[in-house]
Amino acid sequence: MLGFTLLLVGMFDFAVAATGAKPYTELRFAPLPEVKLPKYDRFVLQNGMVVYLIEDRDLPLVSGSALVRTGDRFEPSDKVGLADLTGEVMRTGGTRKHTPDQLNQMLEQRAASVETSIGETSAGAGFESLTEDLEMVFGLFAEVLREPVFAADKLDLSKTQERGSIARRNDAPDDIASREFSKLIYGKDSPYARTTEYATIDKISREDLSQFYQQYFYPNNMILGIIGDFDSKKMRELVQAKFGDWKANPNLPKLQLPVVKQAKLGGVYFVNQPQLTQSSILIGHLGGQFNSPDYPALGVLNEVLNGFGGRLFNEVRSRQGLAYSVYGSWSPRFDYPGLFVAGGQTRSNATVQFVKAMQTEIKRTQTEKVTPKELAFASSSTLNSFVFNFQDPKQTLSRLMRYEYYGYPADFLFRYQKAVAATTAADVQRVAQKYLKPENMVTLVVGNQTAINPPLTQLAAQVTAIDVTIPGSPQPQAQN
Repeated sequence: MLGFTLLLVGMFDFAVAATGAKPYTELRFAPLPEVKLPKYDRFVLQNGMVVYLIEDRDLPLVSGSALVRTGDRFEPSDKVGLADLTGEVMRTGGTRKHTPDQLNQMLEQRAASVETSIGETSAGAGFESLTEDLEMVFGLFAEVLREPVFAADKLDLSKTQERGSIARRNDAPDDIASREFSKLIYGKDSPYARTTEYATIDKISREDLSQFYQQYFYPNNMILGIIGDFDSKKMRELVQAKFGDWKANPNLPKLQLPVVKQAKLGGVYFVNQPQLTQSSILIGHLGGQFNSPDYPALGVLNEVLNGFGGRLFNEVRSRQGLAYSVYGSWSPRFDYPGLFVAGGQTRSNATVQFVKAMQTEIKRTQTEKVTPKELAFASSSTLNSFVFNFQDPKQTLSRLMRYEYYGYPADFLFRYQKAVAATTAADVQRVAQKYLKPENMVTLVVGNQTAINPPLTQLAAQVTAIDVTIPGSPQPQAQN
């Protein structure tokens, strides 16, 4: 076996010598090209609708999207699921001029699409079309935004599908972990953690959808972006024709963002899933926002912890062999605090060892300054990944719209890029000490209680069990 290994090494050395190839450690790459924003037009209709246009003539295609200031965080707590259903049935329920079947047929015949949805912090609508079909498809897009009818039968169908999703929500351990971890951090009644239930779905009516829509969908509450194969002057005329006569609402509701504070400070929590052969683990606490002046240094810290060559990978995965995938990330949000969350999956009997190893590495970022090699690797990884934010003009348009939506400067990413390049080892240690709070870290394990040995009580004297039984779900019948 030794001889065979030496033969392989010799063959590799010969191949390298024959081709003149260099070992990867000696490879040198050209500096990254400067990233520039493509030319774009921004204008505002008289009714207050903000519009972005980017011409891109590479393909005979046009696509567009709209952002509306709303979100499921503003739905009533006893009707969780209302925003999602509104966003779905807005498209599937047809318009005043076209039934759902007519809409579907007209779009399918032209390989076009019009879609709508409402997420946590915004509503979105989009369309895609061949250039030759633009006027017709854009007209349907405007109809869906302006004249949805929320057909009752389509609402019933969506509610049935949502009930099916509720019934299946405990099928995947990672989904359980993510859902329950959010409840531990934000609180089970927080709009950022609450879940749709059978009871909340049952309370939602067609009138609720219509009222939710009528509260937020106005041109002066919307940003529209269009990119593709068009002439900007003609596109302006088309936007004006389809949206210019839409009446603004001078009395838009002033959106009050939900108050956020960490619900559980520390502690170990457990969801028993006897069928599992490994544990899904999350560790973390409340995080921050993208507009923090320390976000660039925290981004570098993420790279110190993560990926090939990161501390978690090297120690927890490679040296101790405790997990195939492992991660730790400061994950901010635009206008409310995100999370710091670390985690991974490990075999049941290594659960406690995995948690302790993760805790050790997180604390080590506070006590040990990163080495010059670590800093260079983390900074270059962050900067190299930066260019992927601008792979195509469509991505750029999306960012321009999103930054305006949340009140960020259009050059936010470029400021971030410069700050990352200026980040020092001292900066990384400073933000680790300032923002990572081991005493506040919540630990959640989803796994097989009988197979976890040593037990979780080695992590804390009290381990709190979480019941994930779905309220209102039918109970299995006892067998005679």
